[in-house]
Amino acid sequence: MPATLQETLLAPETRPHVIDDCQALIEQQVSDVSGISGAAVKIAYKTVSTFMPGYVRHMVEVLVPEMVSKLEPFWADFTASGGSGFGDYLAKRSDEVSEALLSITDEHAAGSDKATVVRAYNKVRPSAAKHVTAALPAVGALVQKYAG
Repeated sequence: MPATLQETLLAPETRPHVIDDCQALIEQQVSDVSGISGAAVKIAYKTVSTFMPGYVRHMVEVLVPEMVSKLEPFWADFTASGGSGFGDYLAKRSDEVSEALLSITDEHAAGSDKATVVRAYNKVRPSAAKHVTAALPAVGALVQKYAG
């Protein structure tokens, strides 16, 4: 029986690399966004990074296990179907995958006592699905790098 994403991506020897790659992916995605909603993302990211150094990294460490859990059923379906690119698979199911992942950040924002973070999140949340969808091919490639 193949290993689950949780067993593979969160293994003690792999998890630090996954965290590093997720952090790099976020920074790349923030750098690549454009337009009005992209400017809002860049401002929100800079605000949080400036006023709370290390917070984004901390949240990546907290959120990765939850996101792996949300991606697990998609990975199981992908592997059962014999697909070749998990990023393409995720992109074809972008609405469902984006909402699954955003449900995690929504929950964390709702329970946060960090007003700066909540304000920044609330400013970018209306366009968040678009940005998550754009990142799905890279997310899939990152997962497949370790699990494929």
